[in-house]
Amino acid sequence: MDLAYIPSPPQDTWYLFDLIPLRGYALSIIVGIIVACWITEARLRRRGAPAGTIIDLAVWAVPFGILGGRIYHLITSPEKYFGEGGEPIKAFFIWEGGLGIPGAVAMGGLGVWIACRKSPISFAMVAGAIAPALPVAQAIGRIGNWFNQELYGLPTTLPWGLEIDRAHQINIIPPEYYGAAAYHPTFLYELLWNLGIALVVWQLDRHFKFGRGRAFAIYVLGYGLGRFWIEGLRIDPANDFLGLRVNEWMALAMVVAAVIYLLRVQGKQEVLVSDGEGGYRVVDWDSDEGVAMTKALDESKHDKGEPDDDTSDTEKSEETDGEAVATDDPPSNDESGPTK
Repeated sequence: MDLAYIPSPPQDTWYLFDLIPLRGYALSIIVGIIVACWITEARLRRRGAPAGTIIDLAVWAVPFGILGGRIYHLITSPEKYFGEGGEPIKAFFIWEGGLGIPGAVAMGGLGVWIACRKSPISFAMVAGAIAPALPVAQAIGRIGNWFNQELYGLPTTLPWGLEIDRAHQINIIPPEYYGAAAYHPTFLYELLWNLGIALVVWQLDRHFKFGRGRAFAIYVLGYGLGRFWIEGLRIDPANDFLGLRVNEWMALAMVVAAVIYLLRVQGKQEVLVSDGEGGYRVVDWDSDEGVAMTKALDESKHDKGEPDDDTSDTEKSEETDGEAVATDDPPSNDESGPTK
């Protein structure tokens, strides 16, 4: 064994009280969801949403997302379940792996849209808030692939190669790749790529105050680019078309769709303000009401000794005769908020 290689975990399941199974894959997904909800809640609060808004959204988005991810996996990789020698019952064994990100995002988005119809929050506002949170959740969820020893790439001699047990090679990857000392850890590549996307989206949105879901489109663009080259390294069975895996075509479609959206759609970031009757309404962030709401929120956090979380210099206001007036001055490089 080369000590420089990344070892696979000795087990993927633990038992609580020798009865309740705790699976590494499921725990990774759950932790990712919790972290994404926490980030999104903080960003929604920054936009004037009441506390606990993410709960109302998550009860729709999470089950829809899991269902969509599983359906996408079954459509793109049906042989294990419905082909010759397949086991249809395993289509329900989500803990064994198999959640397609494109399907999860699409169906999760449908769940959010349904939740937004029952809320004053616009779908575009939620999309902007969740844009950096989603790739963080995906990054954490990818650790589950490490526990399951799945979705790895071509054999490699690089020092960060991933060791795979023999049992997770036979009848899973093409025979010509059996017995390699290490394989490309594609789960790790995607994990790091997704964290980079989260940072880029957060910084760009912080600077430019994207509206109408444009921050989410940037996430889709970045994810599609990364998924395309990482997918090309993988050797797990997959359907292909015209020389590319189906997921590579899907990644290209995501990139094209995101670019078209960014070129065609413009709009300011929105925030929620009180309507004076116990409800909320949506306004532009740089409107008088939006600036006043942001200023009041900043002062409240300052009084409580809390750090600013998502404040950018374009969001600052100038004091004129005791009134807050939005400024369009370009952002300064002298100030920055702490990372969430």
